[in-house]
Amino acid sequence: MDFHQKQTEDVLGEVNSTENGLAVEEVKHRLERDGYNEISDKEKVPTWKLFLETFKDPMVIVLLAVAGIQILIGELAESLIIFVVLLINSVISVVQTKKAESSLEALRNMSAPEAKVIRNGMKQTIAARELVQGDIVFLEAGDYVPADGRVIESGSLKVNEGMLTGESEAVEKYTDAIEGEVALGDRRNMVFSSSLVVYGRGTFVVTGTGEKTEVGKIAHMLSTAEQKETPLQRKLGDFSKKLGIGILLLCIAIFAVQALRIWLGGTTTNMTTALIDALMFSVAVAVAAIPEALQSIVTIVLSVGTNKMAKQHAIIRKLPAVETLGSTRIICTDKTGTLTQNKMTVTDHFLPVHKSERLPENIEEWDGSERLLVRIAALCNDSYINEDGQEVGDPTEVALINFANKHGHEYEQLRATYPRKAELPFDSDRKLMSTVHMIDGQVLMLTKGGPDVMFNRATHVLVNGQEEIMTAELLERFVGANEDFSNQALRVLAYGYKRGVKKDVITPNDERDLVLVGLTAMMDPPREAVYSAIEESKKAGIRTIMITGDHKTTAQAIGRDIGLMEKDDIAVTGKELDAMSEEELEQKLDKISVYARVSPENKIRIVRAWQKRDAVTAMTGDGVNDAPALKQADIGIAMGSGTDVAKDASSMILTDDNFVSIVNAVQVGRTVFDNIKKAIGYLFSGNLGAIIAILYAVIFNLPNPFTALQLLFINLVNDSLPAIALGVEKSEPDVMNRKPRSVNEGIFAGGTMRTVITRGTLIGIAVIISFYIGLSHSDEMGVAMAFTTLILSRTLQTFAARSNTQTAIASGLFSNKYVIGAVILGFVLYGITVLPFARGVFDIPAAFGLTEWLIAAGLSVASLICMELIKVIQYRKG
Repeated sequence: MDFHQKQTEDVLGEVNSTENGLAVEEVKHRLERDGYNEISDKEKVPTWKLFLETFKDPMVIVLLAVAGIQILIGELAESLIIFVVLLINSVISVVQTKKAESSLEALRNMSAPEAKVIRNGMKQTIAARELVQGDIVFLEAGDYVPADGRVIESGSLKVNEGMLTGESEAVEKYTDAIEGEVALGDRRNMVFSSSLVVYGRGTFVVTGTGEKTEVGKIAHMLSTAEQKETPLQRKLGDFSKKLGIGILLLCIAIFAVQALRIWLGGTTTNMTTALIDALMFSVAVAVAAIPEALQSIVTIVLSVGTNKMAKQHAIIRKLPAVETLGSTRIICTDKTGTLTQNKMTVTDHFLPVHKSERLPENIEEWDGSERLLVRIAALCNDSYINEDGQEVGDPTEVALINFANKHGHEYEQLRATYPRKAELPFDSDRKLMSTVHMIDGQVLMLTKGGPDVMFNRATHVLVNGQEEIMTAELLERFVGANEDFSNQALRVLAYGYKRGVKKDVITPNDERDLVLVGLTAMMDPPREAVYSAIEESKKAGIRTIMITGDHKTTAQAIGRDIGLMEKDDIAVTGKELDAMSEEELEQKLDKISVYARVSPENKIRIVRAWQKRDAVTAMTGDGVNDAPALKQADIGIAMGSGTDVAKDASSMILTDDNFVSIVNAVQVGRTVFDNIKKAIGYLFSGNLGAIIAILYAVIFNLPNPFTALQLLFINLVNDSLPAIALGVEKSEPDVMNRKPRSVNEGIFAGGTMRTVITRGTLIGIAVIISFYIGLSHSDEMGVAMAFTTLILSRTLQTFAARSNTQTAIASGLFSNKYVIGAVILGFVLYGITVLPFARGVFDIPAAFGLTEWLIAAGLSVASLICMELIKVIQYRKG
């Protein structure tokens, strides 16, 4: 219902209530009809079910099957390792999911516990959950509004609705009807559940409770907003299915070929034993081909990214958000506090003789007008700075005392020198505030207020310290200055004074025949670093869009100033957006850089419009109204100073509320994704090298080049620490000069597949050559040579995997101490296998000596040199 458009008596009639409240029996009936004034709980998925769902991944299913077979054939140690890895991944996944489902609970906790109402004509206090439509509720400063309602009485009632509108300035409420449809932030005759009364008192009639309130609607959107998978999650999921099926078919084929040869060719050993050995080898091939630690490695690399982002003031709540940031194409950002300083600041002033952004540095050079302008700003003002250095009061007035302090007139000293004798507080009807002071032996009433009101009440103007009669020419100067400031979206206040008032008491009738002094213009200025951050994001192919609850003119001015709006870009209001069809929005989407006076529904619509184009979209926010859009976005970014609801719905929290930190975090995100792809390339290159050698042996009816235990040991040495070490590599030089990657881009795109095939083939060739050299002595020597070459070449490959464009030497051979450590550890672990007590376990014959090791090591080093040479040739051509 459009209650804000109706007169109070019509609203009371609409909800069937009176100013004496409802009868108790009627309350019971409405509770049965509408339910309690609370947000219903969402049914949660049991923890055990979440745990089981983690085992649906095709690669996990294949590994479970492999582990089961190993148990049947007595290889308990290998199966136990697989189970432990899978269990760790499942626990991490469940914990993250449980943490992410607390937004609705935070919304419920924001509800006011009690409400003061009138029922049966008597005032009483009740539990807020028992409120019904039609209840008459009393409010005073410090109360949380317990339900949505239409104001029927206001005594300078001011309410902070920032959690719904995103704007921190309190809204003064009145009772008059509002014509036409207006945005939520402009419904000055309505109050909304969970907002905070900061000043005055008032009464309202309840028009909406529970899920029919604005907060309730947000809760519904929050519960229905899609939980987006990150691009990496989607690609790893698709790849897992294909890899799982492919490996299963490969293992069946290898087992079938070997079983057929055993069946047809005869065997000197027991056929059953031979078939079990063939099955065991096929299972080992599956383990060798599947990088079972991949999910853990991705998780660890993402965790490393979270630590880096924390240093950039970005706290990651959901690990995949690190990677998502790297592919972000659109950043939908709030204005207040994120692009701006969230601190009103006087940026300009006007005096009838001159207009200047700065007052003279030397106070002695000030004329009477300049001196009085600063005095009025500081004295006709209720704000102050407390003992802890905190600024207390209306942001506009705080800006004025900072203005006075900045220009050498400490506000405390002024107030001590010229104490207040009487006052008329500001109210929205007069749009004025006045105070009385004894200044230079005269009683003066100092007044500040809206320019239009002040212009109409002024009869004189202070010019160069002299009072002159207000002429049309003087008035025109003031009106022109006011229009210039307003066109820049600056907030303007006018200042004046009056002589001859009573010292101890003044009335609104005294606020006439004023002497006009000047104007100040203020704004919430952009953060200094935002200008360069916007420019950097453009170079990185990232589009920044402002979505704010502020007015369109103000938002446009800020957008153009910081370079967010291009020449042909436009701004639209939430009301204009509501009037657009989906087709119109699609046509205009590229040109809209600013959205003003928006609703929660508008924000979700904007996010979805970009997501339809497969654009990874980030959304910032701090209020309850932002929570649905934060959840809907590919990455929700909450402000550290924001509400718990916004934080719970987000993937990332900015501790400094600064847009610059988002751009810095994007760089970290891109680096993390690069490093994940480096780890993936490293893992699959090594696995491919092993598979190539195995397939070669199977096709040409050669002995198996590895034992099952050797393959498992290689996975243990090469599939964990080196890949993790790659996760802490520094950024590539061009990381912020690339366009964001497409969401449809596969994990092997961008040259990764070419890298895997190239390096895997080189490793495979090195292993096959080494295998042949060993076979010239014996089958056992061939296996030992193949094993040594594979483990050494995979370990050395870590150096080649460190950069996509630079050689290991160019990127700093010793710049990543973790890579050095992983390589050394790999050599040490391999060294254990050639010790006398371990040779028999790993099938390394006694004849395997220094010569054989040098051949294997030489082939491994040669494969590394070839990898680096190919990289140099490819990127020189590029």
